[in-house]
Amino acid sequence: MKMARKIVIIGGGDAGTYTLEAIFKKGAEVLKQFDITLVKKDKGGSASICAVPFALQGVFPMKDVAEIDPPEMFVGHGIDYRAETEATGINVEQSTVSLSTGDELKYDYLVIGTGRKPRIPAIEGADLNGVFTMSTVEDGEKIAAAMNAQDAKNAVVLGCGTIGLQVALAFMKKGLKTTLIAGHPTPLSSSLDPDMGTIVRERLEKEGATFVTGKSVDALKGDGGTVKSVVVEGEGIPADIVVISKGMLPNADLAKDAGIKIGATGGIVTDQFLHVKKGGAYIDNVYAVGDCVEVLDAITLRPRLSQFASSALVQAKVIVNNILGVSYPLEPALSPAIAAIANLQVGSVGITAATAERCGIRVVSGKKDKPTKARFYPGRKSMAVKLLFDAYSERLIGAQIISEEMVADRIDGLCNAIRMGMTAKELSRMEKSFDPCVSLHRDVMIDATEKAVEQLTKGKA
Repeated sequence: MKMARKIVIIGGGDAGTYTLEAIFKKGAEVLKQFDITLVKKDKGGSASICAVPFALQGVFPMKDVAEIDPPEMFVGHGIDYRAETEATGINVEQSTVSLSTGDELKYDYLVIGTGRKPRIPAIEGADLNGVFTMSTVEDGEKIAAAMNAQDAKNAVVLGCGTIGLQVALAFMKKGLKTTLIAGHPTPLSSSLDPDMGTIVRERLEKEGATFVTGKSVDALKGDGGTVKSVVVEGEGIPADIVVISKGMLPNADLAKDAGIKIGATGGIVTDQFLHVKKGGAYIDNVYAVGDCVEVLDAITLRPRLSQFASSALVQAKVIVNNILGVSYPLEPALSPAIAAIANLQVGSVGITAATAERCGIRVVSGKKDKPTKARFYPGRKSMAVKLLFDAYSERLIGAQIISEEMVADRIDGLCNAIRMGMTAKELSRMEKSFDPCVSLHRDVMIDATEKAVEQLTKGKA
């Protein structure tokens, strides 16, 4: 009887879990071919970290997202599932992984899915009590306890990314005076141009948020080891709770210590099959997946991070197919994103105008804001659409949409349009479905495209 091949997966977040699920979907006969061990330093099974801010907002209990799939589910599939166990070393030459328990695991295939870690700026007082990050369920539980304390009145969030905004909304719903501090003048600057980010900022200001932008934080000040204020260019802002939400870094230290190549973004370098690189060569039986991986951007063709669960899902399929001998390359990343913020759906795909400028890409954009349904239909919502086109090829290279409805499907459709190389003229001629209760005969997206077509035509006149 043929010996089962050993797969070791490091990390039990989305990346590790999706890798297991990709194997499960191949069927019981394929699963029997492998002896699989997953090690993770956190307790319990798989959790939904993206849902934690909504648990803080009271949408559902924290316990509902703390363990989506318990360890028993994986064990029932024959997986050696080792929670509260840390991988402490990788020996690529010997094909072994060392564990905090003192055990050493041999592997035929290794999958590194060590995830991400919070970016914590070098600020005085960052280690005070009452100062938190938001990257695990445990972080969410700590923040929940702090915001529910009787003496909690003032909260400050450092950063205006998706997580920071969603946590700030939780504070406001609890009645805390909430201040958001960021270097950029508008929120979500990595995915939205300023004119679109302003829409999100204005909505949050209506909810009661105060923004402090374009200024640097001097220090976090405390009393008796507990934070009491945030000092911004000499001015103190009261703070009983501070959440540092300045983005995420790849958690690639384990791979780096093993001599595996790390890229300019801090992520693990891989080829199109997600093999890692060491000593100038890619390693056929060692893969990396998820938030710790550096990918190639589909528009700029430069290295970037794509720290989304949806990216990890695709990468996991690539790895499993290649382990099974099926050539299954990873496409360069477009990273479509959607976020629910203050009853707004905020979606984006491709690059922003700022990214285009940094990369020397001249763009032409079209923007339109109009209702999504007929004027006589009750409860209709507005939708703001901004589309970016390469000024030379006229191809779509970026899209941003904000509305209270129907954003995710549109972003996914535009993601496919970018992947197919659709031009502004082609998009402007695209047929759209129509019914007055769900759409307009003259769609907002077509209007935005036609504005861009007009500019492109003038530019070549």
